[in-house]
Amino acid sequence: MRTEFLLGGEWVCKEEKLPVIYPYTGEKIAEVSRATQEEVYKAIEIAKEGFKEISSLTSYERYQILMKAAHILMRRSEEFAKTLVLEVGKTIREARTEVQRAIQTLIFSAEEAKRIGGEVIPMDAHPNGKGKVGFYVREPVGIVSAITPFNFPLNLSMHKIAPALACGNGVILKPSERTPLTPLMLGEVLLEAGIPPKALSILPGYGDVGKAMTNHPDVRVVSFTGSKKIGEIITRQSGIKKIVLELGSNSAIVLHKDGDLKKAVQKTLLGGFAIAGQVCISVQRVFVHEELFEEYLQELEKAVSGLKVGDPMQEDTDVGPMISPSEVERVQEWIDEALKEGAKLVAGGVSCGDKVSSVLTPTIVSLVPPNTRLFKEEAFAPVVVVNPYREVEEAIRLVNDSEYGLQVGVFTRDISIAWEFIRGIKAGGVLINEGPNFRADHMPYGGVKYSGIGREGPRFAVEDYTEIKMVIFDLDYPKNPIL
Repeated sequence: MRTEFLLGGEWVCKEEKLPVIYPYTGEKIAEVSRATQEEVYKAIEIAKEGFKEISSLTSYERYQILMKAAHILMRRSEEFAKTLVLEVGKTIREARTEVQRAIQTLIFSAEEAKRIGGEVIPMDAHPNGKGKVGFYVREPVGIVSAITPFNFPLNLSMHKIAPALACGNGVILKPSERTPLTPLMLGEVLLEAGIPPKALSILPGYGDVGKAMTNHPDVRVVSFTGSKKIGEIITRQSGIKKIVLELGSNSAIVLHKDGDLKKAVQKTLLGGFAIAGQVCISVQRVFVHEELFEEYLQELEKAVSGLKVGDPMQEDTDVGPMISPSEVERVQEWIDEALKEGAKLVAGGVSCGDKVSSVLTPTIVSLVPPNTRLFKEEAFAPVVVVNPYREVEEAIRLVNDSEYGLQVGVFTRDISIAWEFIRGIKAGGVLINEGPNFRADHMPYGGVKYSGIGREGPRFAVEDYTEIKMVIFDLDYPKNPIL
């Protein structure tokens, strides 16, 4: 495990450390050097030189470097997967999936390096445009600050670093202080692949590092994935620069009366309890037509009872720990509050950790009042709320009764009903006959309302990590020279 941080291509060891805790046992597995504001300011000055170096590379050269990094990551995939288990607590199967996704994100970013172009603008469409020809090109912004959360430390870091490097920018990454190991390993991979060293810094630290990275005037883009609370702080302190925010969610599944009940149960199981529910697009609320409500609950309870909960390093474990015991305690408080308000506990709701109470059994709560935190806020836990509805309009209203709007899954066999939901739901993505937790890493991913600003996915990230430069030629100039 790499325990130094990366400062402009140089590995730096500091006396002050960040502990990395294995969520399943509570044991300290590593200590990583902690960066401070001072290192951020140094990284920004170095990144200015790194930007010049990486932006001077051809598109094909950047493509080659990123593709080489993808091959290195493939070679080290099992090492990365096991490290993800130790720092995040996700199961080994989930960790392997994240590594494979990160490889795809890297390949898509490499391919986009060769596609950053522009467009001809018909200047003579304007009354004053006669004799003029115009087009725009895209240029890298300069320096990108990226801040990532604990739940997908490798792939979410990749979604920021790889497209920004593909565009020719210098990048400074602050991973979560809880999960810095795989981001630092990613730094090793990129340096080995040939990224100009000064173009990349990876600085684990606390809020002081994030603040210095976001409010510095030489940073042109801030890309953040995390909570709404921190997103609001970043928005206020960043100043005049581009901001890309992928924030929270309270994602829903709707099972209409003509929908595939078995598939909806399967997708709820996958979407509600993967990575112990600690996914932005985790299934938290399920709205089931009243004609299918009881049958759905029975089938979901039966499916949940078959999940194996426990040691995430075991190949057959389905649900591992949450990131910390305090998060388990928080969610249990939310469940208790909902039960006091009249909700019904169908399954789970208790912790069952090994050495620490960091494992929450997969939980189903039905008939949850809309005024409770379990219904309205982001649980980020292996908890699914199941409520009935009668009419399509009611289901749309219930889905939209949230300050978030990331992705929603709808199960119906009727194309007209599907379009009703597509038109009515306020979210960044509506998935028909699929769970809201589905994400292909090249698609435009992001939300509306308090779920964020902008879209990730390498092709769409390029729009944020580049600036448009407009070019106009006056073709009449040779006929009318300036005297």
